[in-house]
Amino acid sequence: MIYRLSLSQRLTLVFTAIMLICAVTVSVVQIRSSKQYGDAMVQRLSLELASKIVKSESLIDTSGQINRQTLKGLFNHLMTLNPSVELYLISPSGEILADAAPPGHIQRQKISVQPIQDFLNSDALPVYGNDPRSSQQKVFSAAPVLYNGELHGYLYIILQGEDLNMLANTAWQKTLWNTVAWTLILVLFAGGIAGFLVWRWVTNPVKRLTGQVVKLEKDSITVIKQLAQKNPEPVPENEIALLNNAFIELAQKIAQQWDLLADSDRQRREFIANISHDLRTPLTSLLGYLEMLSLKADTMTPEENRHYLSIALRQGHKVRHLSQQLFELARLEHGGIKPQRERFAIGELIQDVAQKFDLPVATRHLQLHLDVTGPLPLVNADLSMIERVVTNLLDNAIRHTPDGGEVRLKVWRDEDRLFAEVQDSGPGVEDAVREVLFQRPTALIPREQRAERGGLGLLIVRRMLELHGGDIHLVSSTAGACFRFSLPLADSPLSS
Repeated sequence: MIYRLSLSQRLTLVFTAIMLICAVTVSVVQIRSSKQYGDAMVQRLSLELASKIVKSESLIDTSGQINRQTLKGLFNHLMTLNPSVELYLISPSGEILADAAPPGHIQRQKISVQPIQDFLNSDALPVYGNDPRSSQQKVFSAAPVLYNGELHGYLYIILQGEDLNMLANTAWQKTLWNTVAWTLILVLFAGGIAGFLVWRWVTNPVKRLTGQVVKLEKDSITVIKQLAQKNPEPVPENEIALLNNAFIELAQKIAQQWDLLADSDRQRREFIANISHDLRTPLTSLLGYLEMLSLKADTMTPEENRHYLSIALRQGHKVRHLSQQLFELARLEHGGIKPQRERFAIGELIQDVAQKFDLPVATRHLQLHLDVTGPLPLVNADLSMIERVVTNLLDNAIRHTPDGGEVRLKVWRDEDRLFAEVQDSGPGVEDAVREVLFQRPTALIPREQRAERGGLGLLIVRRMLELHGGDIHLVSSTAGACFRFSLPLADSPLSS
């Protein structure tokens, strides 16, 4: 049944139960302490009562005998003067020698002498002894009864007799009921206040957070974005505030990830559209020229036939090249290609790659400058991938450098990384293209808004460098475009 209660009801019930237990415990302890204190005060006030009676009254006759009737009359007289006390004459062994109790009221004929000795020899109060008329332990006053220097017994006075007990029990019941009633009232009042405070400071904020979580099931992204717009508390004062801040921070992260996914999806669709256009254009041209050759082969001159065939062949090469790049990029993105690391000299690789471009450099009267600052370390990387990176960047720079221009390739080491720059003297990269140049979908922006720079080639270069723990970016330059990439050298020893 308790599981059906709300959190505030459970906490209120627990607080009320704890306070009730504490109140009962405190009441019991207080009552017990009050009783002990009262007993100690009564015993201390009557500390000399027994000894004074022994000194003032003759409890033993001249022959050393005990006259029960005489003592009974004496005891009755003294108990009439002080109805709260009960007097007994006890033998040294604890047997009752004389009393003034009504017939049938004595329940034991012998009591323990040890409490009497403790009373006479110790100052620690209260000391409780046996009550001949009940099974209870009560405070008492006692004094030895001597005759000719010999111990004949003890005067034993119970300080809280039957009459006093009857009156005390009546008052105790009334006091007990009053205590219980006020305790319940205070507990209920404190429980109500505790329930209100728990509801306001604990359960209500938790309930609001729970409501927000429940809303996530219905319209998650809308609720998350609304929650993400809130500002976390700069200095959280309690666990609820910390939990609320955690929810807000989580919502902000989810909202950011959602925006990134939405942007990635948009870029993916943009990417597919642009790739489709780039594939469709040369493919349509190829099919058109092939269809023309098929229909008009008999009427075309050999020169026209060769011309159209060369155009169709170029378009076919474009389609094949683009499809190969797409396949390679897909394998790189999804982990289909892993670097096969080996140690090699980066300077020798630069020289070999540069020699591939001797013909286009000479044909277009370009100047290719190699600046290799040594000694350079041996690079622990995939030789074919790094060769592909350098080849793509040099090819890209040469294609976009006007005739008579220059291309510069610089390589150097800075601490634990190897840096390389490829700079051309071409028209450079537009500002709109700079921001999205290495983003996979948007690198292929509409043709009318981009210079044909890099395309999928830059995306492949970036991914190959990322597989080696490197990076690439476009740096500012006074003329043309300047691409800088780096590779880590933490595991690469220096060569001699």
